[in-house]
Amino acid sequence: MTRTAPSGSMRHNPDAGPRMDFTPKPAAAPLRKMVLSQAAMEFRLIIRNGEQVALTLIVPLLLLVFFNLPMLYSLSDRRIDFVVPSILALGIMSSAFTGLAIGTGFERKYLVLKRLGATALPRAALVGGKTLAILLLEVVQATLICALGFALGWHPHGNPLLAVLLLVLGTLAFGGLGMLVAGTLRAEVVLAVANLVWLVLMFCGGIALPLSRFPDGVADVLRLLPSAALSEGLHRILQDGSRPGWGVLITLVIWSVGGLAAAARFFRWE
Repeated sequence: MTRTAPSGSMRHNPDAGPRMDFTPKPAAAPLRKMVLSQAAMEFRLIIRNGEQVALTLIVPLLLLVFFNLPMLYSLSDRRIDFVVPSILALGIMSSAFTGLAIGTGFERKYLVLKRLGATALPRAALVGGKTLAILLLEVVQATLICALGFALGWHPHGNPLLAVLLLVLGTLAFGGLGMLVAGTLRAEVVLAVANLVWLVLMFCGGIALPLSRFPDGVADVLRLLPSAALSEGLHRILQDGSRPGWGVLITLVIWSVGGLAAAARFFRWE
């Protein structure tokens, strides 16, 4: 009696090439692949969110025009040279801290993150994916701000690569803080805290007002804020044509490492 192979199986034929292995491999994807996939999804969600786009792309452009109006206080004869670095720093803070914190906070409230927590995605991959998505958004943001700045007569100085380095460090610092706030507080509290911190950092962090307008002792303390370090570094590079200084870089690195580590450690899925 001739026996036939069971349905769905393959009989090995030496002349048919190497045998195909259909053995399942129930292992999680590499961390790098998970981060990139999460970042791509987060970026698509950000672009589809009208409020997020308004906060990160439209508001900084409007403020760039507003702060350059002649009726405002006189910073110098070249007001635009101060305003553009300030708006770049404000844009980083708006997208990497305020927008990210509020969006992630309400994702926790509506149990979106709880479903992600049931998958193999670790907290570090979630934090990394969201931060990388913000970096992609900020490429568009910085391009629009610089283009409008050139249209208004901006003449940057210094090494643009150093400015890019500061923008990346600022994104990591504010991204870690945004994820920390979103992952530890209730969504309604996150909404209030994120907006309040945004206002405080804008007016006390060297963005809306130069730190030189504060008393010396107060200014020294304010320079330890991430917004002050980012704003001061960008002004040194793009306005003065000098280097940001080790103090600025060390401050941003400390905030970046500390914020991301704390977010990965204490972030709660629900």
